Amino acid sequence: MPELPEVETVRRGLQPVMEGSKILKAETRRKDLRFPFQKDFIARLEGQTVTGLGRRAKYLMADLESGDVLLMHLGMSGSFRVLKEEGQAKPGQFHHPRSEDRAHDHVVFHMSSGAAVVFNDPRRFGYMKIIARKAFEDEPLLKGLGPEPLGNEFDAKMLAQSCANKKTSLKAALLDQRVVAGLGNIYVCEALFRSHLSPRRLAATLATKKGEPTDHAKRLVSAIHTVLNQAIKAGGSSLRDHRQTSGELGYFQHSFQVYDREGEKCQTAGCNGIVRRFTQNGRSTFWCPQCQK
Repeated sequence: MPELPEVETVRRGLQPVMEGSKILKAETRRKDLRFPFQKDFIARLEGQTVTGLGRRAKYLMADLESGDVLLMHLGMSGSFRVLKEEGQAKPGQFHHPRSEDRAHDHVVFHMSSGAAVVFNDPRRFGYMKIIARKAFEDEPLLKGLGPEPLGNEFDAKMLAQSCANKKTSLKAALLDQRVVAGLGNIYVCEALFRSHLSPRRLAATLATKKGEPTDHAKRLVSAIHTVLNQAIKAGGSSLRDHRQTSGELGYFQHSFQVYDREGEKCQTAGCNGIVRRFTQNGRSTFWCPQCQK
């Protein structure tokens, strides 16, 4: 599933052709994605200018001049591409094969900017929903989400307070969208490795008995910031499905230090450990048992 860097990369790719542009025509080529489209989905989109294109956690949000917000989630395999009159963007090559079947082009927005924005989703776990901006804070899909990891409010103190007294593993806590929003398996593995913290460590160890952040919490927050910013700069990670709206791949998969590197030598200077994989909460965890404590 695309994580925060991939979604942010998509947002930045769509922004030039959607923000400030009017939706001249909207197409839904089936009745549903993960959920059925609202009955008035098309009517509430056509003729509306996109006044802003934002992101919350793993959601894209298009603000419309009507006061509505188009909420979009990529799901497991969803991707957007931007088509211009001269033809479609050239796809790249993926670490794993990606579906190119245009039968999975399920939603198309024809913009006054001269671009067509196409949503392709082979597995149909993505979804779109229009909500009123005034009801945004009460939207069930968004309610309860934790802070943005790249936001000003997210720091070691906040993370320590969220994890204090938790009896779950540190990795499980970081994947909990109520603790911090937008992180997924790839970037949690990478951040834990770079902060030299074990994914099996108790989350509560990020806080002292008084609830203050430990050095572990400070190292981890710094690693999260670094990994996410590097991944966004690289256009995200392209494994099976993610690509930028131009058709270009993300390149952060070439910078993985631990994820998907089972059996390789640890990249930490002076460490002779070997990267291992184990299943944790139903997900593959990659780590170095020797330097991650």
